Amino acid sequence: MTLPKHVRIVEVGPRDGLQNEKQPISAETKIELIDKLARAGISYIEAGSFVNPKWVPQMAGSDEIFERMPRGEGVTYAALTPNIKGYDRAVEVGATEVAIFAAASEAFSQKNINCSVAESIARFEPIMAAAKSAGVKVRGYVSCVVGCPYEGDVAPEKVAQVARQLLDMGCYEVSLGDTIGVGTPASIQAMLREVLNVVPAEKLAVHLHDTYGQALANILASLQMGIRVIDSSVAGLGGCPYAKGASGNVATEDVVYMLNGLGIEHGIDLLKLIEAGDYICRQLDRCNGSKVALAMLAKQ
Repeated sequence: MTLPKHVRIVEVGPRDGLQNEKQPISAETKIELIDKLARAGISYIEAGSFVNPKWVPQMAGSDEIFERMPRGEGVTYAALTPNIKGYDRAVEVGATEVAIFAAASEAFSQKNINCSVAESIARFEPIMAAAKSAGVKVRGYVSCVVGCPYEGDVAPEKVAQVARQLLDMGCYEVSLGDTIGVGTPASIQAMLREVLNVVPAEKLAVHLHDTYGQALANILASLQMGIRVIDSSVAGLGGCPYAKGASGNVATEDVVYMLNGLGIEHGIDLLKLIEAGDYICRQLDRCNGSKVALAMLAKQ
């Protein structure tokens, strides 16, 4: 099967990665990380989240980050916005794009946000209306696309239904998230086959966690199905909140190394990317979650 010639990386480390960290992280550190990522050639950075700080304390300073960070030319600085209040705050401080999120699992939706999947999607209507009138692009996330920590396997038909609803609402792209990282190439391709019946490949991205060590294999399986956008997190930042001690996001460095080996263009300087990951790991005093970074740093 043919592979795409070019892939776009969506860097989620500053948001999805850092929000799981327990220790306080200064605005300076976050801004420096975002700047290093942009300098490494990353063109899309999820820089913060405008959620209630009571739920995600680590994202409390997102307003300050957006106001103070330097902006690289041609770089999208996106924000996660769960409601219209969050959307208004994000746009006020110059978020280039916003993202909304729904689940493919009813149990996950109830446990996470105390409402059904249909109700969660209805809640986004004011955001979509405001974004449309302001010309702000909206990206959609679907979580638990192959498995849920509460209800187990998730039907591919349900994923397709939610992805199509987000597209119909006005999302320009839908990112399919294996939130607990249980997918294998077979289950990921089975899910994608169903979704591709109702959403074209150029409107899809994958957000595949590495909890069970399957992320790179699953990304390759997705590329073979025509997917050309990959979400990843520098240094593998972000654990899996549903599997204590397990890794969460796939490391951007490992994805880039694989893409290099496949001859797929992505526009990212691997050495500068490793430098950015090494910087944040030193600041957090944590182990680097990228095997590629560890191997290449050991050589230096």
